[in-house]
Amino acid sequence: MTSEGGTSEGGTSEDRAADADTPHFKRLALIGVGLIGSSIALAAKRAGLVDSIVGCARSQATRDKAVELGIVEAMYEDPGETVAGADLVIVCTHLGSYGAIGKAMAPGLAPGTIVTDVGSVKGCVARDLGPHIPDGVHLVPGHPVSGSEKSGPEAGFETLFDDRWWILTPGEDADPAIVQTLTGFVSALGSRVEIMDAKRHDLVLAITSHLPHLIAYNIVGTADDMETVTQGEVVKYSAGGFRDFTRIAASDPEFWRDVFLNNREAVLETLGRFTEDLIALQRSIRWGQGDNLLRLFTNSRDIRHRIIAAGQDTDAPDFGRRAEPPSEPD
Repeated sequence: MTSEGGTSEGGTSEDRAADADTPHFKRLALIGVGLIGSSIALAAKRAGLVDSIVGCARSQATRDKAVELGIVEAMYEDPGETVAGADLVIVCTHLGSYGAIGKAMAPGLAPGTIVTDVGSVKGCVARDLGPHIPDGVHLVPGHPVSGSEKSGPEAGFETLFDDRWWILTPGEDADPAIVQTLTGFVSALGSRVEIMDAKRHDLVLAITSHLPHLIAYNIVGTADDMETVTQGEVVKYSAGGFRDFTRIAASDPEFWRDVFLNNREAVLETLGRFTEDLIALQRSIRWGQGDNLLRLFTNSRDIRHRIIAAGQDTDAPDFGRRAEPPSEPD
């Protein structure tokens, strides 16, 4: 492994990927080759960041598909066998599997290896994965804030991380040089990199990602359960807003179950605030307080404009008819 670090934000995704000082790894081991894992492999190949890539998956079908698509050179069932000889290991599995994954791969981890992950909750990484990391191996948790409702190795694409945020949450005892190396790697994948405290990350993502998914799952379930509306009518007359909710609610159920169970404190805190605001909104509607509604709706529209201005989405009027759906944060 060689590295001189990399920039966190400067330039376009192409500039970051082409940086001559980006790190290079001999062997990248991906524990999980779904949407995120396969996209990391494809982006790393695009940028020439690794000599070889291997992967791990429980399912024989997934292992066969990943090799067939050329995402990895080899696939294994055993995490310990997968990480043998790797100088960079990225855990791309559901949060609930971290303890078992850490225990299984520990014997194969060599001193100097960097271990990171892509989980949407960061406080649980040190708790579940940390105890299994041997001395001399460097654990730096991470989270690429990008994805879609698609899953599996065939869902990956090399531009998934372009101009999207990738948050790293190193512990207080993390080696700055290792953090710089990992920053350079994910930056070369096309990402903008942010260093953040794990607790802060979990609160921010509870607001911007976890709560919206919870609302989407709930509103789709409510529509399905309403006795006065048939399921056929829900599907037939679904407007753009409802279709957006169904797209979000199509995300991996097991993945999101683990997110909510592992970030319950932050989610419950934001859910409590949301519930209070929703009750206030209900009161404004009941009492005809149009000024309150207009103030809220205007502010919300302004936030949408700021998101577009920041390059996090476009204002294309596709109404859900775009051939390729836009990336959706995890």
